[in-house]
Amino acid sequence: MQTDHPVVSQAQWDAAREAFLRREKELTRAQDALARDRQALPWVKVEKAYRFKGPDGPLALADLFQGRRQLIVYHFMFDPDWEEGCVGCSFLADHMEGALMHLRQHDVTVVAVSRAPYAKLEAFKRRMGWRFDWYSSHGDDFNFDLRASVPKADGGVEERPGASAFFRDPDGEIFHTYSAFERGVERLAGAYNYLELAPLGRNENGPHFNLGDWVRHHDRYDDARQACHACG
Repeated sequence: MQTDHPVVSQAQWDAAREAFLRREKELTRAQDALARDRQALPWVKVEKAYRFKGPDGPLALADLFQGRRQLIVYHFMFDPDWEEGCVGCSFLADHMEGALMHLRQHDVTVVAVSRAPYAKLEAFKRRMGWRFDWYSSHGDDFNFDLRASVPKADGGVEERPGASAFFRDPDGEIFHTYSAFERGVERLAGAYNYLELAPLGRNENGPHFNLGDWVRHHDRYDDARQACHACG
């Protein structure tokens, strides 16, 4: 047997699993409490008239709700100067469409927004085969005000993966209710939840020690495997 991992009897495994289960249940209860506290956070009324562009032209923030009361915007990292979207954001976006049919039936609209011009978003979306709604905030303050795009001292802009939630009341007023960035949105990538159950976990052991060690745009995995075989 080629392993240095502890191997025990079924009875020993059952005891270890039972002890670990108690910790898992504690974490589940803590996560439930955190979710309740998240929903209790105060809101901020959106006063600025943000403008976006989609396949049918300009839109306001209210239009992104598509008639529902709740909106989640995924801040997809796509700088106007880039020719393709962020690999990590693409990894997360691959998980979106299966959830959309259920969320739409539960009064929640989910869209992506990026700073790149709409023509670039449309071309990349077509390449990746996605169907979710993706809008451009090119030339608008939306990403900066939501802190998804952060000006740097050298004049550049740092893009951050994240998600922001909004509520629209019966009078049409819109409120920003929550935002999370970077590891705060990892829960939206279902593949990570599977990896947490796998024997080797995330198995991100370098050189980047994050998804950069293995994730590719989904149309480039074959290229990566071929390069690996060529080197080997």
